[in-house]
Amino acid sequence: MSKINSNTKKLSSEQREELLRALKSRFEKNMNRHKGIEWANVQAKLEANTEKLWSIHEMERTDGEPDVVGHDKKTDEYIFYDCSAESPKGRRSVCYDREGLESRKEHKPENNAIDMAAAMGIELLTEEQYRELQKLGNFDTKTSSWLKTPSEIRKLGGAIFADYRYGNVFVYHNGAESYYGARAFRGSLKV
Repeated sequence: MSKINSNTKKLSSEQREELLRALKSRFEKNMNRHKGIEWANVQAKLEANTEKLWSIHEMERTDGEPDVVGHDKKTDEYIFYDCSAESPKGRRSVCYDREGLESRKEHKPENNAIDMAAAMGIELLTEEQYRELQKLGNFDTKTSSWLKTPSEIRKLGGAIFADYRYGNVFVYHNGAESYYGARAFRGSLKV
């Protein structure tokens, strides 16, 4: 896993303004994802937490199109998910995790979903979160996304992914070492 210098986890004022404009525009175009949430409150949280804003920037940079999908009232945090129509282009063709990547004898991809998410400061969506996302629209109708895999499945060499076909969410399995040009991962972040 490539280490990221904490000094690089800061955005320039230009990057920050550009990101906030993009997030606000997406927020306003997709009000069904976050009923009852005010953009000004979200922006204040983002501006107060530069490291999480950097993580949101990484989600955006890799074509995840992050957007607010909820508010955790207990922790007073806004929940962001990758809301791109298809699995994020900048994160495709990756194995599930480092162990899966290292088990490949040949044709190794450049990275894996777990290490990429950690470097970005985000978490892979769980199956439950993925199903919640699908209630907000139709996502992954041509692609699929790795999901956070339960340890009992991972111990046996597998990993799970999901997509949306025929009006339904399908969750299935692959070996953790597999990778496909149409599979990436979707992340979540609380700010």
